[in-house]
Amino acid sequence: MTSRKLLIVDDDKVAMKNLEQLLKREGYAVTATQSGGNALALLEKQPFDLMLSELRMDKVDGMQLLKRCRESHPDTAVILIAGHATLESAVEAMKLGAFHYLAKPYRQDDVRELVAAALEKNRLKRESRTLREKVAGYQDKVRIITQDGHMQHLLEMARQVAPTDCNILITGESGTGKELFARYLHHHSRREPGPFVAVNSGAFNEELLANELFGHVKGAFTGAHADKKGLLEAASGGTLFLDEITEMSPAMQVKLLRVIQEKEVLPLGATSPVKVDVRFIAATNRDVQEMVKQGGFRQDLYFRLNVVNLHIPALSARKEDVPLLAHHFLLKHAALMGKDVTELDAGALDLLRAYDFPGNVRELENIIERGVALTTGRGIEAAQLPDDLRELSIRTFRKKKGRLLTLEEQEQDYINWVLQEAGGNQTLAAQMLGIDRVSLWRKLKRYEVEKA
Repeated sequence: MTSRKLLIVDDDKVAMKNLEQLLKREGYAVTATQSGGNALALLEKQPFDLMLSELRMDKVDGMQLLKRCRESHPDTAVILIAGHATLESAVEAMKLGAFHYLAKPYRQDDVRELVAAALEKNRLKRESRTLREKVAGYQDKVRIITQDGHMQHLLEMARQVAPTDCNILITGESGTGKELFARYLHHHSRREPGPFVAVNSGAFNEELLANELFGHVKGAFTGAHADKKGLLEAASGGTLFLDEITEMSPAMQVKLLRVIQEKEVLPLGATSPVKVDVRFIAATNRDVQEMVKQGGFRQDLYFRLNVVNLHIPALSARKEDVPLLAHHFLLKHAALMGKDVTELDAGALDLLRAYDFPGNVRELENIIERGVALTTGRGIEAAQLPDDLRELSIRTFRKKKGRLLTLEEQEQDYINWVLQEAGGNQTLAAQMLGIDRVSLWRKLKRYEVEKA
């Protein structure tokens, strides 16, 4: 981990040196000066992760430095230190954006904890901004948000076949976004001005599905008081998305095959067919090839639909998409609920990254929607995530090359994780681990963990 850069400004030389030595021992890259004017010059040359400044100084004081820093380096956290603290100056400093207002004399542990907390908060702000920028970069009407290499390949393939009229079969687990992919294909096709009609083949019995797809004429059956256009006819000129295609009965499969071959439908009770111009996109979460072998799905219909196959991977196979999608859903549901929620804290993100999401993207969205609803602040914390997700993360024992990790390997991984949570601050990490700093140093040396 790259050392965080700190700037210390204090016209009291002894106080400046003491603070400089303290923070250098924590592994930070520290620059110190006794002059507010010098501090301004340093800020113009390079950005710092954190500035600690005495409030009262001649010529350029801490409050002026705070204002200038917020203007030119909004990502730099600022902690003001005052020998004679007043409520008025503390309130003004916080209004101007200071992370904290520290009164002298202070304890060294207080400084360590404040610095680590300020740096962690800024890390989260930068990560949230990066995620917002990435999410904002998806300008398509139909957006598929991903940074996964395999998904990017699928999207490129989808853009290549979308302008054609070939039928497409989308496969993948429930909740991976098969309908969204179908809409993406329609949006990038020449049929985009036409209708996109979606129907769940497993939501109706055979009779109702036939009526939905083919329609009927007046008097075709009791209660048919008027002609009803079927979805196949309604989708003419556009795209028909048939979800859960493998749930269709054998008889319905035969009827659908005829429509694809003849490009016409015969409404129930009609005597003459109606021509239709439809592009078919089907989807299923089942193994269609196995169903064909077992006789559960017609081979000829499978070949007609599976001109191009797009298999969407489970979310567990593209974990790098989790933070990006989580932030997208956070912004979406915050807007829908009218809440000013913009961040996911480090603990919540760690839990989400470790979770396997059996319900895939749909489950992730539900989790984030719940978090937005429950939070009372500007960010979702681990406490707002479902209990079973938090408990599962505690019970999860990872494997390495097919075997369970040893106790020492588990401890090494945990120490690394805590060090990351503490921003590389070994003193704070030791406190979080419930051990003294010397014991942590010995463990780091024994496990040869690279110092953060």
